[in-house]
Amino acid sequence: MVWQNTVSVDQLANVIMQGLTEYADAQSDMVKQSVKDVSKEVKKEISANAPKRIGAYKKSWATKKTKETSNSLTMTVHSKNRYQIAHLLEHGHAKRGGGRVAAIPHIALAEEHGATMLQQKIERGLRE
Repeated sequence: MVWQNTVSVDQLANVIMQGLTEYADAQSDMVKQSVKDVSKEVKKEISANAPKRIGAYKKSWATKKTKETSNSLTMTVHSKNRYQIAHLLEHGHAKRGGGRVAAIPHIALAEEHGATMLQQKIERGLRE
């Protein structure tokens, strides 16, 4: 089925802008959904690789929407109630009696993987 619309020269700019606006809105929604999906995946990956002595730190990871505008979304992955030890576990720290506790990198790895995953997901969404 072929649709044929006739548009006067005076209306051409308005019709083109309307089409571009619809495309931008659709792509913006796709990018926002990709950001939400990837942030959940990063949270799962951090929880899976986090050190587990009693499990409270591992279970404390969550995602939250930090900022949202009409064309952007910022999500934060954070430790709800064990945020004080995240840096110490990720980078290691000095012991009280001397010596060091070895680092257990689990946040940076998930962050790098999430950035790659987000880029791939957005590229795939733009192609479709």
